[in-house]
Amino acid sequence: MTRDVVHARRTTPFKEVVRLLDHHRISGLPVVDADDKVLGVLSGSDLIRNQAHRDGPTPSPAVTAGDVTAGDLMSSPAITVHPEQTVPDAARLMERRGVERLPVVDEADRLVGIATRRDLLRVFLRADDDIRRQVTEEIVVTAMGLPSDTVRVAVRDGVVTLDGRVEARGQVPELVHAVWRLDGVVGVVNGLGFRVDDRETATPSRRTVSP
Repeated sequence: MTRDVVHARRTTPFKEVVRLLDHHRISGLPVVDADDKVLGVLSGSDLIRNQAHRDGPTPSPAVTAGDVTAGDLMSSPAITVHPEQTVPDAARLMERRGVERLPVVDEADRLVGIATRRDLLRVFLRADDDIRRQVTEEIVVTAMGLPSDTVRVAVRDGVVTLDGRVEARGQVPELVHAVWRLDGVVGVVNGLGFRVDDRETATPSRRTVSP
């Protein structure tokens, strides 16, 4: 996310919002209250829509009121995320809700950053060595509790290849899923084997037939 966030207040005038977008070369910004709690999001599309409605048959109250402000035009409530949410989760939320940016808020809904589509794409520039190190140290060793040499990890252009043999079959999908969720991973090639098949097998029920 970007921590230095350009934002507006509810009372920020229309022209000042336009100046902010133009000066910082951004396409939208969050609108916050006096406590920096996010009230909504305002984009260039919202501003253009307002101008287009000026010549319409039924101008909106915000247009006829005179001094149009960010609070009049913002989309509210804002769709937000928290800092601990993963990049894939944020990307899915953006796609599902059709938004270009997500204000990042703390537990009190105060603005702490903003994540744009460009920010999310930037994570795929991570070095392969960084990804490989994270897979081995944070997932294989720490999360899964396996010796570091149990799983051989290779990364090329963001595609992670896993080879080796884990103890239980159930650990394979768990490990693969964890790798998929890492920032910068674009694919996972699963070559893992296992020693014990721990899948739950249903025990057929026995029916007692009375003579």
